[in-house]
Amino acid sequence: METENNLEGCGVEKLATILAIGTTNPPNCFYQVDYPDFYFRVTKSEHMTQLKDKFQRICEKSTIKKRYMQLSEAMLKENPCLTIYKAPSFDVRQDILVKEVPKLGMEASLKAIKEWGQPISKITHLIFCTSSGIDMPSADHKLANLIGLKPSVQRFMIYKSTVSLKHIIPSLRAQSREPHPYSGITKPG
Repeated sequence: METENNLEGCGVEKLATILAIGTTNPPNCFYQVDYPDFYFRVTKSEHMTQLKDKFQRICEKSTIKKRYMQLSEAMLKENPCLTIYKAPSFDVRQDILVKEVPKLGMEASLKAIKEWGQPISKITHLIFCTSSGIDMPSADHKLANLIGLKPSVQRFMIYKSTVSLKHIIPSLRAQSREPHPYSGITKPG
């Protein structure tokens, strides 16, 4: 293997390999074309017909086909501050995210572990990426507890999905105990 010989000459001890990637979506799916009706109904804003028509046009022109949300109509009824314009709702939204993001992470992790086909005890690194739910202890820590990872598993929490991998890898490399474990990332073969 010529590639392996070249890497050995560069002082790379071993490469990390991504063995599986798990993804999941929140349980509630709304088609974009139906979303304006849902939104204006739950916010009790159906009387704002001009605004609803404008929102409908925006949704129709969007390339988005589906929206996945954790919120259900029942949750919105339990927390009316989520549907009222300018109502203080940050704490309620944060409480929902803190509870639900690790659960979604567990669902994605279990899919990835099943695809990988190895026991949880063989996991050495966990990379958890989300665009929501900042809390301490963080979602990666909660996920590790939910699925029973060993405390020695190195965890990396990434809070913005818009960050490109080329910016994340150096940070992961610097935090890792292994010498340059992310020098090469390969797909499962």
